Amino acid sequence: MTYLSHRLPNGIRIIHKPTDALVAHCGLTINAGSRDEELNEQGLAHFIEHVIFKGTQKRRAHHILSHMENVGGELNAYTTKEDTCIHASFMHNYYQRWFDLLSDLLFNSVFPERELEKEKDIIIDEINSYKDNPGEQIFDDFDGVVFDGHPLGRNILGTPKNLKTFRREHIASFISRNYATEEMVICSVGRIPFSELIRLAEKYFGHAPHSSRDNLRQAYNGFVPKEKVVKRRNHQAHCVLGGPAYKADDPRKTALILLNNMLGGPGLNSRLNMAVREKHGFCYNIESHYLPYSDSGIFSIYFGTDADYIDKTLSLIRKELSRFRNDHLGLLQLKRAKQQLIGQVAISFESNLAEMLSMGKSILLYDKVDSIEEINQKIETVSAAELLQAANEVFDPRHLSMLTFKPR
Repeated sequence: MTYLSHRLPNGIRIIHKPTDALVAHCGLTINAGSRDEELNEQGLAHFIEHVIFKGTQKRRAHHILSHMENVGGELNAYTTKEDTCIHASFMHNYYQRWFDLLSDLLFNSVFPERELEKEKDIIIDEINSYKDNPGEQIFDDFDGVVFDGHPLGRNILGTPKNLKTFRREHIASFISRNYATEEMVICSVGRIPFSELIRLAEKYFGHAPHSSRDNLRQAYNGFVPKEKVVKRRNHQAHCVLGGPAYKADDPRKTALILLNNMLGGPGLNSRLNMAVREKHGFCYNIESHYLPYSDSGIFSIYFGTDADYIDKTLSLIRKELSRFRNDHLGLLQLKRAKQQLIGQVAISFESNLAEMLSMGKSILLYDKVDSIEEINQKIETVSAAELLQAANEVFDPRHLSMLTFKPR
């Protein structure tokens, strides 16, 4: 697998994977997300992701939305705690069409006040839709429990109160502080000569002056475990248990990824699924997650169940966590766990869109992209002793918080 990279004189990086596919995927990932907001800006990064499509100096909103769709392409964007991405999927012969639109969005958006007001109502509807889905909202609220008082704990969507205050000058301020060329990556997976991709990048992005971000992200520390119960009008109880975990470049990260996959990953044979759902039938959905950030991370276990089964389910979860903390994994168990994760990684690489999106994030975090062979090698070198160490550091019950939505 070959990844080709280049850096423009202004600091914008390019990462490309050549393919023979008819469909190409290309995006711009910016190292700026909700954690880069000031306290009174909560929701602004996500708001910008929405309104950047609402008009430029030479295109109106409907021209922007139709530009790629008219040739069968798909235009999209997302915002996370740490980055923003604008991307498109299209037939491979439309790269120039996409670069023309993408550069226009990035450098020439005018953010019309009338469109800003309409989009506020749309995002408030988006916020309300999450409130109607406790299985999704609880993850955002749990971030607030773990990262209490820190930008990582704030909801990406923001609040209706904050949204209503946003004006064009707030958008300009956030962009000028955070959208630096040194923090941008053009990521591409598609059928195009790399020299042509560089030429297009130079033509449409090379004119931007070099810039770097001066404001440093607030470091996270001072975690205090806590338990919180919220009464809601739900049929089902929802619960998340977890706490802080390793940052993205921590050498222990791969061990935790493997542990998480065994505990409550997507496999139907995960320990939690087998113990809680298959053996006892206490819940339909139980899963665990590990999300690393540039300077921290979060591990969590989620389940939804009847309120009468909360304590029984938690007892089974704690039993599985204790097994990982106390039992040394046997050679055969370790081999099977590695084979399963390696297979799942291989399946994930089958999606060119997913790979393109992950490439941009990898460049921002590590300034490189690991090949599937390099990822497999990291998985293969994890030892049972490293798994035991990671389990005792992350699964320690004294370091775990819990949030429960209980039916009224």
